[in-house]
Amino acid sequence: MISPALQRPPLVLVVDDQESLRTLIRMNLELEGIDVVEARDGAEGLVLVEQCRPDLVTLDQVMPRMDGLTAAAALRADPRTANLPIVMVTTSTAPAHLSRARSLGVDAYVSKPFEPDELVSTIRELLSLRCAHRGPSAEGAADTLNR
Repeated sequence: MISPALQRPPLVLVVDDQESLRTLIRMNLELEGIDVVEARDGAEGLVLVEQCRPDLVTLDQVMPRMDGLTAAAALRADPRTANLPIVMVTTSTAPAHLSRARSLGVDAYVSKPFEPDELVSTIRELLSLRCAHRGPSAEGAADTLNR
């Protein structure tokens, strides 16, 4: 899956404190031709966003040092990453967490445990929308929080 707008495979940053889950997500995305970089928490993820300029970020909600909601808020507050697609991948399904994620502009919310195909499909959809609306941002990305 090479984006005509990008002229390279898409790059996804996977941020989760569980190595086994990062590996599962990475393997499934790489099978789809998507490049992946990994971070163990939100703080490391923000550093990698600056270094790697990913096309999409997946965030676990509950992590040490910096949780996914705090990282999402930081991404939305920075004009350079304000429109970067974010997929929250988490065991937290409480309505308050979903509402907070929505208010921060998280594009999709996938509950653990999940089917890898569901996550890959969500990511591909958001990447396609990003390419369709590509400048340096993904303006107009669909809100798929209710997945």
